[in-house]
Amino acid sequence: MPDESQDTPVLDTIAAMTAVSVAECELAPEALLLVRLAALAAVDARPVSYLLHIGPAAEAGITIEDAQNVLVAVAPIIGTARVMSAAINIAEALEMAIAVIEEDLE
Repeated sequence: MPDESQDTPVLDTIAAMTAVSVAECELAPEALLLVRLAALAAVDARPVSYLLHIGPAAEAGITIEDAQNVLVAVAPIIGTARVMSAAINIAEALEMAIAVIEEDLE
């Protein structure tokens, strides 16, 4: 009987799609991540989706101010409700990331 605890077809598919997207994209890492942030805001992504981008964004040198600028830039297109939702979800994702880091340090 296969070990179902390691059966993650959805996560595996998302990881594979992301890897192909990154490999095929010729944008600089910072630009790619800022575009992804805009897309996440546009689709009203949940905090976990932002969480997956926090590490790579930090490594690419993206700041909170950069994220705020993206939200300002897309606000007229996606609307106030989505921008506010994105800001809250980004904050929640940052809290999750901090909690994971603190747990690892203990």
